[in-house]
Amino acid sequence: MDGRDEAWFDALFRAHAAAVHRYLLRRAPQDADDLAAEVLAVAWRRRDDVPDGAELPWLYRTAGFVLANHRRKKQPLPLAAVPEPEADDDPADVVVTDELVREALAGLSARDRRILLLHAWEGLAGEELAAVLGISRGGADAALSRARSRLAVAWARS
Repeated sequence: MDGRDEAWFDALFRAHAAAVHRYLLRRAPQDADDLAAEVLAVAWRRRDDVPDGAELPWLYRTAGFVLANHRRKKQPLPLAAVPEPEADDDPADVVVTDELVREALAGLSARDRRILLLHAWEGLAGEELAAVLGISRGGADAALSRARSRLAVAWARS
């Protein structure tokens, strides 16, 4: 694609690097810096594949693949040591330390957790959520609705 040069990548980086890093920080705190760098390196190498107007969903989807590959390497990913929240922490990060929320989320399938976290933490819905999941818009809406219903049941059990 024309225009996919260093200036294009610099703009992509400025617009989305922090969001990609936060996404990975919530899932692999010890390795988030390296994983985010890897996602952005993939974006540069595959810049012709990054869809115009849907860059962030593409980056989230790529981050999911990078994270899955990382976990397959069987490197330890300690999640128990979450720092105490400060007053101006992101509320989405504070939820990670709430034991009731963690228990309810733990009662869900990995797919339901992923859908809910992409929606709640990353702010994805509709076409963006569908792009990250690799399914249709209707499928993403239905999956989100079902995941919410299962979360309500899990929450009631907590």
